Amino acid sequence: MSEEAKKSKLEEKLALKPKSCWEVWDKKTIDKVFAFAEDYKDFLGKAKTERLAVYEIRKLAEKEGFVEWGKFSKKADCFRAGDKVYLVNRNKTIILAVKGKRAVGDGLRFILAHIDSPRLDLKLRPLYEDTQLAFLKTHYYGGIKKYQWPALPLAMHGVIVLRSGRKIEVNVGDDPRDPIFMIGDLLPHLAKKQLEKKLKEAIGAEELNLVVGSIPLIAEKGVKEKVKLNILNLLNREYGIKEEDFVSADLEIVPAGRARDLGWDRSMVAGYGQDDRVCSYAAVRALFGVKRPEFTSVVILTDKEETGSRSNTGMTSRFWTDFVRKMLFVETGEESEIGLRDALAASEAISADVTAAFNPDHKDVYDPRNQAKMGFGLAVEKYTGHRGKYSTNEAHAEYMAKIRRVLSGARVPWQPAQLGKVDVGGGGTVAMFLAEYGMDVLDAGVALLNMHAPFEIASKADIYAAYLGYGAFLFAS
Repeated sequence: MSEEAKKSKLEEKLALKPKSCWEVWDKKTIDKVFAFAEDYKDFLGKAKTERLAVYEIRKLAEKEGFVEWGKFSKKADCFRAGDKVYLVNRNKTIILAVKGKRAVGDGLRFILAHIDSPRLDLKLRPLYEDTQLAFLKTHYYGGIKKYQWPALPLAMHGVIVLRSGRKIEVNVGDDPRDPIFMIGDLLPHLAKKQLEKKLKEAIGAEELNLVVGSIPLIAEKGVKEKVKLNILNLLNREYGIKEEDFVSADLEIVPAGRARDLGWDRSMVAGYGQDDRVCSYAAVRALFGVKRPEFTSVVILTDKEETGSRSNTGMTSRFWTDFVRKMLFVETGEESEIGLRDALAASEAISADVTAAFNPDHKDVYDPRNQAKMGFGLAVEKYTGHRGKYSTNEAHAEYMAKIRRVLSGARVPWQPAQLGKVDVGGGGTVAMFLAEYGMDVLDAGVALLNMHAPFEIASKADIYAAYLGYGAFLFAS
């Protein structure tokens, strides 16, 4: 054997060199990758908001035999290994669980993802008229680049709740027959001052106003804002609402259109809301494959991650710990705070959230040796946070070793990752909120290009690798 061949074998044995999934998978597996992506695109196109995501996941879960917790018998002898249950919290979060062979008190296996995404929300008094154009004022939700949102076709999804309590659903802009909405922008001919500003200042938050109409209500005499009144009249005829009803509405503005294949080779998915519905979908599909796990397997899909996880639908509330408490009570017949804490401390978790993929057009913000690459599999992060690991959870070496062992044993393509250079920026996930209960947790998800943009890009290979990785974690003892 030549010296060069010896070096090559030694390097293969000792060096860490993640490989592209497309290079290591056979045709049969790649066919599964593309089939999985078709189902995912369908889900992504329908689940434009957290409410719609819960609705779609609930439908999928019930087809798989999951039973709503409130309809489930609360007797210990009826809660057996393999039983599948779910619980919805205010139509914005959902928890799904498969009972394990071991007692709930012995610990659980959690996968946690979030189903809220950066977007625009309507203000409480959004409708106004200016120079015979009707607009809706918005307030952006989560971390967005404001300049990316003007001049895009936009849709509106959500609910309006009348004073009586009657709930009205609004879904406008995604059906090809629907109108769309847009935010106006300056033409280049008149944008000299705008173009001289920094990007973050080019479009102000108060300029993110939707154009929604231009026809005045001619029949009304003595009315100053006839276009606004015409829009109110149309809304009253369509939905039975008046202006005050905007106060009790959750109306979200998102990019119009369905998720699409990207590239000549159709190897990627472009669509809105992949942070973090890509990990959410992969986790749910992985759970569907779990039949009688050793430990009770739980997928939590939560709200409000993009704004700090506060409120009664975010991870800092007790809806998910109360669900574990309910399972413990059914199993033991006892209400024990210590029992709950012991069960959570004995648990293990994956925070299934996306990370940034290496973008060669902006190399200066990445550490290429530690950055996830598109198509190289599940991105595993020991820690997140920013500048000195602030606001992070960091997985211990022992837990990292276990996850490596699980993924490698199941032949799941994976890659170590971090979110950019240390002093450039960073970000956090919900992992820290799980760690507060003493459980081991790390971040593992799909690397995206265009993260937090109106349209994000994911590799179909990475989506499938996440599905395989989450499944391997839930199956591991």
